[in-house]
Amino acid sequence: MAKSAAVPSSVTAPGVAAPAGKSEPAAAAKRAGPVGLAKIGMPDLDRVIHERIRLGIISALAANPSLTFNDLKKLLDTTDGNLSVHARKLEDAGYIRCMKSFEGRMPKTEYRLTEEGSKALTKYIDHMEALIQTMRGPAQR
Repeated sequence: MAKSAAVPSSVTAPGVAAPAGKSEPAAAAKRAGPVGLAKIGMPDLDRVIHERIRLGIISALAANPSLTFNDLKKLLDTTDGNLSVHARKLEDAGYIRCMKSFEGRMPKTEYRLTEEGSKALTKYIDHMEALIQTMRGPAQR
């Protein structure tokens, strides 16, 4: 059985050696975890909007004055339950407004983008554009 090289305690947690074959800085970086957007000068993305279905809902509502539950369900090709959960998260965040009514005896659920939701989407798009520019580097800007 091979012995692992001793690593200074300033680099590892007490009683934990660096992985075999790893340099001290590499081992320390691995323990520190991935670099987040904030660490490279980019604000974190809005996690409420960033999920695919929620981004689809808010984008569709930005392009339309209002959409019914069934319109969104067809547009996003998702299930009733999935759409309900994601729409509720956006509603709880104040990004969309839900209005329930009846057409004859049939219930109708309609959604609209709020001013807060519109601002959040604009901010999200600005963050994504800045991230793209950062990843492309100065030569491609």
